[in-house]
Amino acid sequence: QVQLVESGGGLVQAGDSLTLSCAASRRTFITTAMGWFRQAPGKEREFVAAIRWSSGGTYYADSVKGRFTISSDNAKNTVYLQMNSLKPEDTAVYYCAGGRGINWPSFRSYHYDVWGQGTQVTVSS
Repeated sequence: QVQLVESGGGLVQAGDSLTLSCAASRRTFITTAMGWFRQAPGKEREFVAAIRWSSGGTYYADSVKGRFTISSDNAKNTVYLQMNSLKPEDTAVYYCAGGRGINWPSFRSYHYDVWGQGTQVTVSS
């Protein structure tokens, strides 16, 4: 069974940067694509960004395009989410997810089979 462990969350001020990490216990067919989602209190989980291990292809939600960058380190089985120019509305629990990459871009929750436990990001104004 694949496990995903997120880290790097915290409390920052508006305009600051933060990098989240997601370490996969191993690479399998259900981690062909990796994604980041977030869920703010009282709101539904929403897609943030996705990447394919093999091609490095990426896809972003419009709300984060130009501010966030998703990347991967194949040797470390780790995916990163670099978040710049953070805004208070970016405050949420951020989840890492692994999927088969059958549907690309994979921006729906049901495109993913395995999820991490989440890491809190709080942006103060």
